[in-house]
Amino acid sequence: MGYYEFKIKISDESKDALIQMMSQAGCLGVIENGNTITAYFPDFLGINKITDALSSSKKTLKDSGLDDKMSFEYVFIGERDWNESWKKKFKPIDVGENLTILPPWEENSNGRISLIIDPGMAFGTGHHETTKTCLTLIERFSKDLIPPLVNSFLDFGTGTGILAIAALKLGFKHAVCVDIDPLAIDAAQRNAELNTLENIEIKEGSISLVDGKFDFIAANLMSEILIQNAHKMASSLNKPGIALLSGMIVGQEDDVITAMEKEGLHVLEKFYDGRWVSVLLTH
Repeated sequence: MGYYEFKIKISDESKDALIQMMSQAGCLGVIENGNTITAYFPDFLGINKITDALSSSKKTLKDSGLDDKMSFEYVFIGERDWNESWKKKFKPIDVGENLTILPPWEENSNGRISLIIDPGMAFGTGHHETTKTCLTLIERFSKDLIPPLVNSFLDFGTGTGILAIAALKLGFKHAVCVDIDPLAIDAAQRNAELNTLENIEIKEGSISLVDGKFDFIAANLMSEILIQNAHKMASSLNKPGIALLSGMIVGQEDDVITAMEKEGLHVLEKFYDGRWVSVLLTH
C-alpha cells in the first residue's frame, strides 16, 4: 500500500478543526509544524476523493466563522519510502518519570521503562501532547491506586496500542484494546509483540464489542466520539475506577463532562496543555 503526503498551510485558529475533518475523511496521521500540517492518507481512498474533501473543508471552515484560507500540495509515497521516512522522524522520547518511547531500531540506554512503538500508519507515537498527558497520568495512577485495583485496563481508540502497553508495563494485569481502524489494530498487535506482552486483547470494532468492567478506561479521542459513547464507557467502569478522557480542544470539555455526568460520573481533575484538555472522572 502507498500513501499520499499532504503539506497543508492553514491559520492556527483553523488547524484543529481541519485535523478533525481530515480524520473523518480517512486521514491516518498528522505532524504539526507551525502553520503547516503534514497529513497522510492511504492511496486506496483515491486522490480525487482526498482533494475533494479538503476543498469541501474550506466551506465548512467559512460557515463556522473560521479562517478558510488554505493551500496544499501532495506527493505519493510508496510503503518502503514511508518506512524510511518514519525512521528519520521518529526518535526516542522520555515521558513522565520513568517511561521512554522508542522505535524498534533504537536501543534503550537510560534504564527507564521502554515502550517500543513501531507506528506504521496509526495515531499514537507519543509525540502528541494528549498522548504524553495520558501516559503521565496512567503512570501516576499506577502508583497511587491500591494494588488490588490495578488490574484491568481498557484502551478505547487504541491507535498504536501505546497507552495499553504502558499500563501493562506499569503493573496493570490485563488490557483490552479496541479500535475501528484495521490499520490501528495491525499496529497495536505488532507493538504488543515487540513489547513481548501476552496479557493484552486487541479487538477491531466499536467499544460495544467489549464486555465486562474495567478499573481504568483511557480514551484519547475527539469530543464527539466521547459524547456518543458516554453511556458505554460509564457502564464499563468499575466502582471505584478511573476514566481518563483526552483529545478535547479547550472549550469542548464542558459538553463531554455534561454527557459523562448524566451517566453518573463526576470530575476528579482537569488538565490543560496548550489548546488540549484531559479529564479524569470516577463514579
